[in-house]
Amino acid sequence: MSESINVDVPTVGESISEVQIGQWLKQEGDWVKDGEDLVEIETEKASVQIPAPGSGFLENIQKASEEFAAVGETIASIRLSDAPASNGPPPSEPGSSASGGSSSSASGGQSASSQATAGGGSTATAASTSASFIMPAAKRLLEEHGLSQSQVPATGPGGRLLKEDVLAFVRNRGNAPAAPAAPKPAASVPTPAARPTASTSLVAESAPNRSEEVKPLSMLRRTIAARLVEAQQTAALLTTFNEIDMQPVMAIRKKYKDAFAERHGVKLGFMSFFAKASVEALRRYPLVNAEIRDDNIVYRHYHDIGVAIGGGKGLVVPILRNVERMSFADVEAGISEFARQAGENRLQPSDLIGGTFTISNGGVYGSLLSTPIVNPPQSGILGLHSIQERPVAIDGNVVIRPMMYVALTYDHRIVDGREAVGFLKTIKEIIEDPSRLFLEL
Repeated sequence: MSESINVDVPTVGESISEVQIGQWLKQEGDWVKDGEDLVEIETEKASVQIPAPGSGFLENIQKASEEFAAVGETIASIRLSDAPASNGPPPSEPGSSASGGSSSSASGGQSASSQATAGGGSTATAASTSASFIMPAAKRLLEEHGLSQSQVPATGPGGRLLKEDVLAFVRNRGNAPAAPAAPKPAASVPTPAARPTASTSLVAESAPNRSEEVKPLSMLRRTIAARLVEAQQTAALLTTFNEIDMQPVMAIRKKYKDAFAERHGVKLGFMSFFAKASVEALRRYPLVNAEIRDDNIVYRHYHDIGVAIGGGKGLVVPILRNVERMSFADVEAGISEFARQAGENRLQPSDLIGGTFTISNGGVYGSLLSTPIVNPPQSGILGLHSIQERPVAIDGNVVIRPMMYVALTYDHRIVDGREAVGFLKTIKEIIEDPSRLFLEL
């Protein structure tokens, strides 16, 4: 018997005791190399990958996608083995190899007889062979819906039966006419729908086109929900607005974007201007950079700015540390790297911890105006929006300018309206005249 080692959920943070299984990057029966990523797990702060603890064949997957597991829990095992000579299935255990050999010899010597009895012995052999290729999540769904493996067509690699195969079969069966339970179908009593569980992604309804999809909240979404509710319940949130003429910044970008990209290897965007403008505004109005801790006000003399990014698992806010020391190129490079990692679900929990202020750009999704919610324990968040050409009055003349609405949501327990309006006015003045950044005006 080959030696096996367990694949356990690693410790991913001091306060994290539970994770959610994301996507299995390898399937049961695959040969994996030591250190190769096996599965993505999602914590309340970020997604991380679990590498293979050794080289061999992946076996005994205990947790399917979207299920939860405790830190330290075994979710699979690896049967240690050298790399196979071919891409065929893993070596069988002693008992199964003998059975396979006799079946093969029988079919070779009695081909005509095998064809005559294809509905019997051959079917049983095929079922026993394919049974080892049923994914755990698919097996659970088969049991929940009272199905057999032979009823559901398998579409996974190597003939594996996947959870999605069972769900598709259940959905199609729900849209098909149901078998009569009595001589008069009209008089039959409908069977109550199964109570959805965490492992049941789809519940078929009796009426066509009335299916419901039930999925558990992800760890990240649960954390986001809890923090947003906390902000609404504990802080006195208020939002103030202003609008900014974006023409000066757009002119600078147009003039220097090629030279900037050639020298620094990253594009010049709007976010670096707003990040540097925010640092100056936070210096002038330090309460916006502070937080309430118990009965005290904690002033931070550094500026760690969170940048809201839409990632593969939803909105995340990685932190740019000490933005006051960063150049425009540093800011743009940091945001670009965070965006790449978020798209690949590779942000680490340490990337999301802390922050003294946040910038959220809903304009990339077309938002014209919004009231962003403060991320506790921070006291302010700057909301950017889409740029639209609008008529504005300048020196008594009506001209068309690219305008952006900006919003500052702040905690009124610590920040007064005067400071909030002054903060947003400082942002406006700097963006409309970026030379202020270099002259410190």
